[in-house]
Amino acid sequence: MSEVCALFVSDLHLQPAHPATSTAFFGFLERHARHAQQLYLLGDLFEYWAGDDDIADPFHQQVVEALRAVSDAGVAVYWIAGNRDFLVGARFAEAANLTLLPETWVADIGGQQVVVLHGDAQCTQDIKYMEFRAMVRQPAWQQQFTAMPLAQRKAIVEGLRADSRKEQSGKSYEVMDVTPEAIADVFAQTGASVMIHGHTHRPALHHVGDKLRYVLPDWEPDATPSRGGWIAIDVDGVITRHDLSGAVILND
Repeated sequence: MSEVCALFVSDLHLQPAHPATSTAFFGFLERHARHAQQLYLLGDLFEYWAGDDDIADPFHQQVVEALRAVSDAGVAVYWIAGNRDFLVGARFAEAANLTLLPETWVADIGGQQVVVLHGDAQCTQDIKYMEFRAMVRQPAWQQQFTAMPLAQRKAIVEGLRADSRKEQSGKSYEVMDVTPEAIADVFAQTGASVMIHGHTHRPALHHVGDKLRYVLPDWEPDATPSRGGWIAIDVDGVITRHDLSGAVILND
């Protein structure tokens, strides 16, 4: 087996209420990520992140320490914000010893030009979400929000999550999925031949002309059937999809 150049995960939605997901993630870090050259976390690692002053929470500390152990093993760890944890900042990055990347990032990985992103910015048919996203990504909004007491922020986020669940129940999969036009724009702007993203919870391999778009799964080990996994690129540029057991998923 060729050496693993990079691993990619997203949408774990880590939270104390779902211990099986945390256990699966920590196992992935120990058995797989520590032996790769790079690890890319492509958003929604946490169910939500109310600000870096919440890093002292015991559960958050456990996640930070697990990521730090991967970095200490010599792995370069990269982070792209999701729609749940876009408030992760410099304090978290320093504690976990990882690098914060912009929303869209292109890298040469195993000889492949790969663009990585979370994927929510490409769901352009979901007009209401796009308006909300534009608001909360503004530095002024974030500064005002993080100035509130932590408990108040958490209460606000919990309320927003409840509202979002209600709204999503009335939206079609098509509205909540990425649009072909937005995907084409990313490929055109970056010149990449491979795209890897999460957010939609619809894992698959899509052929976009002569380009490839890989969608990462969300993680839910307790579901029936269980969900979760990652994407790997080896030093020869071979891309494989893996389930939670580490088994290779045959490409579509």
